[in-house]
Parts: sequence; structure tokens; C-alpha cells
Amino acid sequence: MQKKTPLFFKKLRNIGLALAAVSATIVAGPVALPAVVIKIAGYLAVAGGVATAVSQTAVKGDE
Repeated sequence: MQKKTPLFFKKLRNIGLALAAVSATIVAGPVALPAVVIKIAGYLAVAGGVATAVSQTAVKGDE
């Protein structure tokens, strides 16, 4: 896991981080939002976390 990360997975990691940040902002916001929006934000947080974790472990193979 100490090898370089492929470009696709670097982009996927950044997208995952952005999803997690947006969902955290929605959940922690001071405005009362409908339960459906909060539930979707929770799912986005999980998806962002998984995408980030998987992307972080991907490495380039020996060529």
C-alpha cells in the first residue's frame, strides 16, 4: 500500500471526501430539514467514506 495511487482513484478519493463534507454540513446544519434529506445525507456520508477508504488502498501494479 506504499506504492503510488492511480489517477482515477485519486479523483475518486477527492469526490468521496467532497460527498462526506457536504453530507456532514447538511446533517450538522442549524436549519431543520425534512427527515428524508437527513437520511439521504447520511447515506452520502457512508458512500463518501467507503469510496475514500477504497480509493486510498488502491495502488499501481508492477508493470
